[in-house]
Amino acid sequence: MKGFSSESMETAVSDFYEVAGQATEQYGRILEKLVTRPTSAEDPAASVMTDFTESLREMGEAMLAHPEKIVADQMDMLKQQQELFQQTALRFMGKEVEPVVEPEKSDKRFRDDQWSQNPAFDYIKQLYLLQGKTLMKMVDDTEGMSDHSRKQVEYLIRQYINALSPTNFANLNPEVIRKTMETGGSNLVSGMEQLAEDLETSVSGVLNIPMTDTSAFQVGRNLATTPGKVVYQNDLMQLIQYTPTTEKTYKRPLLIVPPFINKYYILDMREKNSFAKWLVDQGHTVFMISWINPSPALRDKGFDNYMLEGPVAAAEAIEQATGEKEVNAIGYCLGGTLLAATLAYQKKKKKETIKAATFMATLTDFSDPGEIGVFINETAISALEKQMDALGYYDGRQMAFSFNTLRENDLFWSFFINNYLKGQRPAAFDLLYWNTDATNLPAAMHSYYLRNMYLNNSLIEKNVLELDGVKIDLSAVKVPAYFVSTAQDHIALWQTTYKGAQVLGGKNRFVLGGSGHIAGIVNPPEANKYGYWTNDTLADTPDEWYQGSENHEGSWWLDWQQWVLKQGDMDMVAVRQPGDGKLAAIEDAPGRYVKQRIFDVLKK
Repeated sequence: MKGFSSESMETAVSDFYEVAGQATEQYGRILEKLVTRPTSAEDPAASVMTDFTESLREMGEAMLAHPEKIVADQMDMLKQQQELFQQTALRFMGKEVEPVVEPEKSDKRFRDDQWSQNPAFDYIKQLYLLQGKTLMKMVDDTEGMSDHSRKQVEYLIRQYINALSPTNFANLNPEVIRKTMETGGSNLVSGMEQLAEDLETSVSGVLNIPMTDTSAFQVGRNLATTPGKVVYQNDLMQLIQYTPTTEKTYKRPLLIVPPFINKYYILDMREKNSFAKWLVDQGHTVFMISWINPSPALRDKGFDNYMLEGPVAAAEAIEQATGEKEVNAIGYCLGGTLLAATLAYQKKKKKETIKAATFMATLTDFSDPGEIGVFINETAISALEKQMDALGYYDGRQMAFSFNTLRENDLFWSFFINNYLKGQRPAAFDLLYWNTDATNLPAAMHSYYLRNMYLNNSLIEKNVLELDGVKIDLSAVKVPAYFVSTAQDHIALWQTTYKGAQVLGGKNRFVLGGSGHIAGIVNPPEANKYGYWTNDTLADTPDEWYQGSENHEGSWWLDWQQWVLKQGDMDMVAVRQPGDGKLAAIEDAPGRYVKQRIFDVLKK
């Protein structure tokens, strides 16, 4: 085959059989571990598959009702396969032909030259793509399915198709074949050894693949390095006050509420892209909540505890630290959902300390929660609650795996190939380090959140949710709010987050950034990337809003800064140093809570 010389193959063969035997032996041990793992019908994974099976049954019945479409799709695939066979035969005879099917531009799996230059590999690639596209088209052409079942089947079929990609098999991937020849097969042996180790450290039922060189990063050393002090702490959070970098500061302090399913330092990764550092440099007195990585001891902490011991307690601590009774607040993702609930709670309690709110990629209406919705149903949640009741927490590694399967080729299979087939260790990448720095969730809080937000969508209902004895109503909130979402977000769809700007009853502004859930939010002006869209009118629908919007280059951060300065009490005053107020400094930022790794927490 083109690209593989007979000399290199002969050199590799002498050692290959011995090494292949070692790899086979290691694979056998791994397989034995997997098949002997205890399982239960009440496992969340089993319950999810039961629900998926019901959706597949529904699809089967719908297909039988219109068999002519399925037959037409299959006949079309057979015609294309015949064309592919003929084209491949011509290629072996040295003739140039056009491909029958090509990967999507965003598909990185077939970038190696052999997939296009070598007729054999090109045939394997195109045959795989044809069959995969036909399967997805058959689902798409099936009428009479519920939206939820269709999404579940599409997700499941996509997982099946991508798992069977030829790139995932050592004997079909040209990059792996070359690596195997170069190393005499030692890449496969080391890969199997690493797979065995990773299965031991993964949460039961999933494989958490290392995505980065974890030794390259340390929180407080080269991540989360913006200077500051922890000035307050309780069971659930530490409150960081950052050191000022300007001669004067805005009078009203700024509180940031990050998501409680991740570590806060996505907003303070490196100096060049730190949102926290940028805010300090603009003259804000910035406070950041750093959530604890909860152990089973915090199993009974509920959503109302996160509100009371989170933003409510933080606002009270800020008053002690600065003397200011009012704050502006920013909530990111689920931190924004918590912030919205806090605003409604404060409204009912008639103690509105938060005077302007910003929601970054935040869902308040969960009618369309994005792709993660395939896991949201009564069957799965009930099973998960039984597991959490036994453990006292929801393991953050489970959540990380679920989210990774929403982008399986980029966040699972690419690392599977690199780590286990090529036998290489992943490169150092700060964002992926953060992504794998998992956080647990207390059983009571996660159960409440899943049921009341994702399953029942109760947050937008008037006086349905009760927090700390108070029934809340988001529509009663009159605090001005800034909503920013991103065009390619698959976690919080911008068309759904847009509804939040319509639910809250104040004068609200909606802005749409480019890129996705993280890159579009953490988008410093100096990078001059992605751009954003604005519209001073909050139209009835997101599509109408977009049609009337104006596109801008650069970062939405600058638009937000102009907006927040118009929200009152933003005169300049003397800077406040952490620890100078009534709250003494407890320790240097980033504090202890954010440094707690999931393995250390679960040992307690």
